[in-house]
Amino acid sequence: MTEHHHRVGGIDSHKDSIHAAVIDEVGHHVADREFPTTQAGYRRAVAWLIEHGPLTAVGVEGTSSYGVGITAAIAAAGIRVVEVNRTRPAERRRQGKTDRLDAYRAARSVQSGEASTDPKSATIEPLRH
Repeated sequence: MTEHHHRVGGIDSHKDSIHAAVIDEVGHHVADREFPTTQAGYRRAVAWLIEHGPLTAVGVEGTSSYGVGITAAIAAAGIRVVEVNRTRPAERRRQGKTDRLDAYRAARSVQSGEASTDPKSATIEPLRH
């Protein structure tokens, strides 16, 4: 059996779907997949992430907006969640903008240490509105 070390996940969250990606310890793409933003979709996404080996963390874009549901599901599974900023416009123009690319960018930003912030608490989000 192949051992997996230091895998990192990334999530690009939207209103109707989330795109998940996994990279290995040197940043190579392992796999990616899209899931619906439903409780069942979150459960499938977390199971899918876990299938790809032990994860050190999962970076999520939008942990306090469209990503709040998947953030809670990942955290409930005992996996560290990291807040990832949305892709900067200049980088999007240079490298392209797709959900798949954004999910991989989220994973790489966690792996590189660029993203290291814990997600905002879902309990304070209603206060912001």
